[in-house]
Amino acid sequence: MKIWKGFGSEHSMNLVMIGKFRSVADAEKANRIIELITKQVAIDTDSGALTIGTRPERYTDGMMALFRELNVYDLNTAEVEQFAYDVNVKHSQDTVSVTTDESDVSGYLKILVAEGARVEVFSAHFYKEKEKKEKEAVQE
Repeated sequence: MKIWKGFGSEHSMNLVMIGKFRSVADAEKANRIIELITKQVAIDTDSGALTIGTRPERYTDGMMALFRELNVYDLNTAEVEQFAYDVNVKHSQDTVSVTTDESDVSGYLKILVAEGARVEVFSAHFYKEKEKKEKEAVQE
């Protein structure tokens, strides 16, 4: 069971972000980076080193070590919190798709772009058919 740790608003974004990469390996790498950052945020939150809803002045030691290992230096301390929100990330072939009701997704965008993706972002409220086709493509 996933526990929602984000803060809500009156309107959900129903946001879809699709990163299309030049190769499957690039997509796999971006997906792995997102997985590892998400895992580290959960560790930091569970240990009390990171409190969701507060803007930390510094990264945790674990996050700094991970950033060095992954060669990721573009995320600011506020963006790290985004990886604790209820976000669905799917990887298929040369594509990584992110769906969420959140509007703060700059951390995900930075990872996708830094790893070479061409990124499309839209609201599935307005483009339902496109989202359906993209979800089917990712599930294949």
